[in-house]
Amino acid sequence: MPYLLIALAIAALIAGPQLWVRFVLWRHSKEIGDMPGSGAELAEHLIDRYKLAGVKVKKANAGENYYSPAEKVVALSPDIYHGKSVTAVAVAAHEIGHAIQFCREEPISKLRDRYLGRAHQIQRIGAAILVFAPIVTLLIRSPVIFMGIGVIAVITMLCSALMYVAILPEEYDASFNKALPILKEGYLPEHLMNAAHSVLKAAALTYVAGALLDVLRLWRWIRFIR
Repeated sequence: MPYLLIALAIAALIAGPQLWVRFVLWRHSKEIGDMPGSGAELAEHLIDRYKLAGVKVKKANAGENYYSPAEKVVALSPDIYHGKSVTAVAVAAHEIGHAIQFCREEPISKLRDRYLGRAHQIQRIGAAILVFAPIVTLLIRSPVIFMGIGVIAVITMLCSALMYVAILPEEYDASFNKALPILKEGYLPEHLMNAAHSVLKAAALTYVAGALLDVLRLWRWIRFIR
């Protein structure tokens, strides 16, 4: 029983941030009738206002909200692109915050180049280890080898999560040094600023929450193989 409680506590710590992020974004996604524009319209306006040369806005797939420095594209999911909610406006402003970082070549924008690529590489390594784990186990027929492979895979995914933690200053800068001051300039009424603050915090933690959830999925996959 104690082991079960410990396992549940660990699972809650890992999955909790992702569930919180999704809850916050959902909670403030209600359409506001007098919102002057959608997330995409705000993004286009801010691109013109801050003279972000070459930056474009595009509609991405569901759940995809990001800024691509290579393409100079602000990608917004359909609910953010067309939405007129606090979530839509705040997330759009957050991604524009990233565009401002990179267009101004701010030092904090270098964190993504330094760590995000490595995080993706580590994730791919962990996934590859899991793909070959059953084959190696069948060939060698050693539970010790299999457990060793499992431990290595878990460590690689944890390292990936830590890489995402390393870019948190960039995410917080986009939310609270860029997006929040912008929204306070009349883009949202004062009574909605607390909601916007929560959404911006969720946007800043999205990468870390997703990486932690990958660790939980990895552990469940290993149990399935067993």
